[in-house]
Amino acid sequence: QVQLVESGGGLVQAGGSLRLSCAASGLTFTTYAMGWFRQAPGKEREFVATITASGGNTLYADSVKGRFTISRDNAKNTMYLQMNTLRPEDTAVYYCAGKRGAVNPLRRSYDYWGQGTQVTISS
Repeated sequence: QVQLVESGGGLVQAGGSLRLSCAASGLTFTTYAMGWFRQAPGKEREFVATITASGGNTLYADSVKGRFTISRDNAKNTMYLQMNTLRPEDTAVYYCAGKRGAVNPLRRSYDYWGQGTQVTISS
């Protein structure tokens, strides 16, 4: 079955960096667009970034543009999110997700989801 497993979360101070990973199995990774979403306590899950199946195109939420970088290594069936200049408002559970076809920032368009990894930014 399809599995998406996130890792790399943790506690860092504001201004610091983290790199999240999402390891995929059970699917043909090279045919799936992938995305990162996050959910803070008491808030809805929101779009962070997405990348095409080939890795050639990306899309970011305005709140993370210029600070976060999404990438993927199709040889390793793994997607990444490099997060720099982190802020307390970036604190959330971060989820990776996969979908067939084109990139899309809409949560409901994704077929598969990971369990999430906690990211906490202290001020």
